[in-house]
Amino acid sequence: MTTTTKTLRLTFKNAKNKKVNLSLPDAAENLTENEVKDAMNEMCEANLFVKEEVDQYQTPLSAQYVERTVTSVFDDSEKN
Repeated sequence: MTTTTKTLRLTFKNAKNKKVNLSLPDAAENLTENEVKDAMNEMCEANLFVKEEVDQYQTPLSAQYVERTVTSVFDDSEKN
């Protein structure tokens, strides 16, 4: 059995000038560049995401849809 999932990965620069990713597994698949950029800018302006006193999402850098395909060789998880 093969399953494919699609995730929207947002990449930001944090307050320490390092890249930080946020993955959204259930994002709509037809979002435009402007819609995503606007949403990312709103997240940055909200200043809600702080870890160890560092603003995690300070500047939007990029956004990509990432597809992951998993092909099962066997799955006995239902038996146990």
